[in-house]
Amino acid sequence: MKHKPLLSWADCAPRLVAVAAGRVAADLVIRGGTLVNVQSREVLPGWQVAVAEGRFAYVGPDASHCIGPQTDVVDATGQFLIPGLCDGHMHIESGMLTPAEFAAAVIPHGTTTMFTDPHEIANVLGLRGVRMMHDEALLQPINIFT
Repeated sequence: MKHKPLLSWADCAPRLVAVAAGRVAADLVIRGGTLVNVQSREVLPGWQVAVAEGRFAYVGPDASHCIGPQTDVVDATGQFLIPGLCDGHMHIESGMLTPAEFAAAVIPHGTTTMFTDPHEIANVLGLRGVRMMHDEALLQPINIFT
């Protein structure tokens, strides 16, 4: 999957508002899944999500007003919709993996962000190794903070 850079909030906010209001079609609508609201601890069957510019534009019980002829619609029946998971402490190199290999392994399971401690690569290669890990992390379709 090819990822394009996200627009700044100022650049995409007008389109997100227009999608949420039903004036402009979303890029993607996910229907039929069960939404897990980690803030309220609610489990909401049948809720839908509309996405535009790679960001959430609408989350609610019916996103049909966000669908246009070019909108990709995904049926998530039997699936859970959850926010991306965050690994708060990780040593990528302990698993003998590069940031790219680790990202490929965890993204399918919902991890979208990780905070890494590259002390092992620092012990072996010093600052050069930390920079190598950092530079490769920047190229991944996941948030890796080193």
